[in-house]
Amino acid sequence: MSTALEPYKSGPFDLTHKLMLEKCGNTALITINNPAANTWDRDSLIGLKLIVEHLNRDDDIYALVITGQGEKFFSAGADLKLFADGDKARAREMARRFGEAFEALRDFRGVSIAAINGYAMGGGLECALACDIRIAERHAQLALPEASVGLLPCAGGTQHLSWLVGEGWAKRMILCGERVDAMTAERIGLVEQVVDSGEARNHALLLASKVANQSPVAVRTIKPLIQGARERAPSTWLPEERERFVDLFDADDTREGVNAFLEKRRPQWLNH
Repeated sequence: MSTALEPYKSGPFDLTHKLMLEKCGNTALITINNPAANTWDRDSLIGLKLIVEHLNRDDDIYALVITGQGEKFFSAGADLKLFADGDKARAREMARRFGEAFEALRDFRGVSIAAINGYAMGGGLECALACDIRIAERHAQLALPEASVGLLPCAGGTQHLSWLVGEGWAKRMILCGERVDAMTAERIGLVEQVVDSGEARNHALLLASKVANQSPVAVRTIKPLIQGARERAPSTWLPEERERFVDLFDADDTREGVNAFLEKRRPQWLNH
C-alpha cells in the first residue's frame, strides 16, 4: 500500500521544525518530528494549534492524519525536564499550551485520525485521544503514566479516556499505571483498528481519503452532534439534530449531493 504525498503549499505561516506538514489529496498529514521520543514542547504545541487553525480555513482539506516520525514512538508526551525545578508558572503555561493545542485538534472541522506508530505515552496518548479515530500498529503501547511521577494528565486525558473506555479502564490506566498493548486497546475501545507495524500511516491516509466522498459541510455539521453526547444527554440533542438537518439546505453542497445521486454521478463538493 502506498500513498502520494506532496509538500503542503498553502500558507504562508510559521511551522516549527518539530512538526512536518504534507498533503495527500484532500488530507493533511502532520508528523511529530522531535527525536528521539517525539516529545511535545512549547513550540510544537503552539505550532500544532496554528496548523489546525490554518487547516480549518483551507477549503481543500477535509481530513488530517497525525503520526510520529520513526518506528518506535508516536509521542512520549511532555519532556519531564521542563518540570524538574518545580516552577509553577512554567507548569501553568505548559498545561495551557497542551490544552489549547489538543482542544484545537479535537475541534478540527474535518475528520482527524491518529496513526499510532509506536509508544503513545502521557501527552502523546492525549494527542491521539483528541482525534476522531485512532489506528494503532501491533507493537504500540499506550499509557497515561503521569501519576507515577506525581503529576496528572492535564490535556484531556482524564475526560477523553473515561468517555472512550469507561471509568473502570480509565482508573486502571491512570490510577494504577496500567499500560495497554494495541490488541487490548482495540478490545476496550481505545483504538478502532490494529494494523501491522509500519502500516498505521498508510491505513490512516486511506481511511482519510474516504472522507472526500462525504460532503465536507455535512461532516462539520454532524461531528459536533456526535461529540455533543459527551456534554448532554443524547435525547436533548434530537431537536437540534433536526434543525441542523434543515440548515444544510442553505448549503450549495446539499443541492449538489442530492442532484449528483439522482444523476448517477460523483458529486463535486464546493465546501460551502
